[in-house]
Amino acid sequence: MTLDNYVKKSLKDPEFKKAYDALEPEYALKHRLIELRMKKKLSQQEIATRAGTHQSSIARFEHGDYSPTISFLSRLASAVGMKLEVRFV
Repeated sequence: MTLDNYVKKSLKDPEFKKAYDALEPEYALKHRLIELRMKKKLSQQEIATRAGTHQSSIARFEHGDYSPTISFLSRLASAVGMKLEVRFV
């Protein structure tokens, strides 16, 4: 069974779907940072220096081992030339 098939099957379970959906915003932020970093050809160290943090903090964030504060996300956005916008939809 592939991962995609497993996820499709598991999403039929309401508890699994709830947990899966709850992680989507975090995943989207991490994915976007990695996408921007790669597009701008920046290393984790360069982002960290620009954001005033350590490379290990960027790595932990990108790998999902760190739940960031709004302040941290704002500094990351600035480090890649963006502005953080937080909305309730």
